[in-house]
Amino acid sequence: MKNTGNLFYRVVIIFILTMSFGSLSTAKADVPEMSSSLSAVKARGELVVATSPDYPPYEFLVNKNGHSTVQGVDIMVAKKVAKNIGVKLVVKKMNFDSLLVALQTGKCDMVIGGVNPTPERRKNVLFTKMYYHGGQYILVKKSMSWLYHDKNSFKNKTIGAQTGTTQYDLAKKQIKGVKVRGMTSYSDLVLALKTNKVNGVVMEKPAALAYAKNDGSLRAINAEFKLDKGTTGVAIAVKKGNVSLAQAANKGIDQIQKQDLVNKDYLKKAGQYLKVNTEDTSMWHYWRFFATGIEYTLIISIVSAILGLMLGLLLALMRLSKNRLWRGIAISYIEFLRGTPMMVQVMFVYFGIGVLINIPALLAGIIAVSLNSGAYVAEIIRGGINSVDSGQTEAAESLGLSMSDSYRFVILPQAMRNIWPALGNEFITLLKDSSIVSIIGVTDLIYESNLVRSDTYRGVMPIFIAMLLYFAMTFILTRILNHYERKMQYAN
Repeated sequence: MKNTGNLFYRVVIIFILTMSFGSLSTAKADVPEMSSSLSAVKARGELVVATSPDYPPYEFLVNKNGHSTVQGVDIMVAKKVAKNIGVKLVVKKMNFDSLLVALQTGKCDMVIGGVNPTPERRKNVLFTKMYYHGGQYILVKKSMSWLYHDKNSFKNKTIGAQTGTTQYDLAKKQIKGVKVRGMTSYSDLVLALKTNKVNGVVMEKPAALAYAKNDGSLRAINAEFKLDKGTTGVAIAVKKGNVSLAQAANKGIDQIQKQDLVNKDYLKKAGQYLKVNTEDTSMWHYWRFFATGIEYTLIISIVSAILGLMLGLLLALMRLSKNRLWRGIAISYIEFLRGTPMMVQVMFVYFGIGVLINIPALLAGIIAVSLNSGAYVAEIIRGGINSVDSGQTEAAESLGLSMSDSYRFVILPQAMRNIWPALGNEFITLLKDSSIVSIIGVTDLIYESNLVRSDTYRGVMPIFIAMLLYFAMTFILTRILNHYERKMQYAN
């Protein structure tokens, strides 16, 4: 294949302009590079707190009159701290596994989410005083509660715990012969319990009691773990070295402990909020959650498909170029992106690049999915170009067409007809794989369905609804792609 010449450089310019425009258009959703010192928080007038709102009664979403807000014991603690500092509280939602990473990379000022200040965590972040000691319970099926009385009842059994938590370590160290199954969210763990994948789920006492109270098929029992009160209470995490902010938070925690606000006030209010969610657990009541999930899923998929197509064309032309440098860059990029999981790529863009630039979660998700899709699209386009008979290029040259015009009017149209089915499959895969961005807190369909599960205590139905919605979207997309495929064949 001859050097693609002018066409290659035109594509480079178009791609750069498009990416620049996309960055400018999403800049309004971004916040400036964030300093988390106490003075910076006061100057900004906002205290950004990250949490994972799937752990009632500590933090959960309340769906009232079609609007959702994050509520719970931890949120009340955070409000108290923000009020003492004299700033507005801003709550940022994301998966529990990502909370401490978000703190270290400057995505938030504080992390609050039933976090236990273990020695391992203290090496990486600074903790405030502990504001609550709830104890550790095990959630079991009520029909099997006659068999389980404490942690020793689970000898040689399978028990569930949230990955990376104190509960996971306690179960592993203090229950003989136990097999601990870790999952990222408690809604997944409770579903595993109900479907007999695990025999029990270890969680903080208030959370276990909340699940048992709102789900008649469950029961909470005292695990009777040997606890170190220095590590099994819950505290607020701030960035390492940010002593001034931790001290400011401690003043609020001192007031909370002095007045015993968690036991006397916060837990009661959290229970009242939980009643709002359980008054109507129909999926129709949560339609706004699913609608928001569909909206973000489509935004990510459409924008990423467009950018991925442009990047794929650029990489394909680079790989077909006779220039060794361009070809080497393209090959390296394609092999690397296809050889690493998209989940890792999403986290690297959001947290890794986020160390230098504070990229909002939605933009980070779009960038990561686009970069991943571009690698696959590049190979599809390259195969399509190579499938065009070399005589077509020679015929175009004999007519006096430049290389760029030959590609534009002769080669690429024929290649597009050849690769359309494969390209369509990539777009469908992209739509489904976009769910991975939920790990950084993008409110796509999977993220929203998980929130519905944790709020309603219904494990299966939200998943089923999400499946139907994904099927509907992919079915419609398939019909659209088939329509244009038929038009191409007819035009041919």
